Amino acid sequence: MTGLSTQKRIAADILGISKDRVWLNPEAKEEISQAMTREDVRELIEKKAIQEKPAKKPSKKIAKLRKAKKAKRKGVGHGKRKGTASARKSKKEKWMEKIRALRKFLKQLKDKKLITDTVYRRYYLQSKGGRFTSLRHLKDTLKYETKKKDGKGT
Repeated sequence: MTGLSTQKRIAADILGISKDRVWLNPEAKEEISQAMTREDVRELIEKKAIQEKPAKKPSKKIAKLRKAKKAKRKGVGHGKRKGTASARKSKKEKWMEKIRALRKFLKQLKDKKLITDTVYRRYYLQSKGGRFTSLRHLKDTLKYETKKKDGKGT
């Protein structure tokens, strides 16, 4: 279909797509070659002699394979990381995870009557204040405080 590049360009402009996505009906080649104005091309588009091809989308196969590998913790080491730690997981998200774990643990201790309400309240407020760096830190502190109270510690 040589010699139809002008019609193809006009059709692409009318349809608002690239020239690669314009389909010219080979059976209407003579009629298309006679079209010289934009109005002629619009008529051919209405007659379906010139049509728009569907857009090509990139395959998701590679993305799916990558996601499956990441699920197995492959390719997530230091060499693959870009950005700071807070870019990968925000400081707020880290805080929320930590404080929820601390509060859940304290509530379990209180429900099992392993700590009193006053001790619970004290440690709850200390957690809120950011005293404990992790759940392990809270557990160690509780253990140390109970040993100290019993007279076994230093």
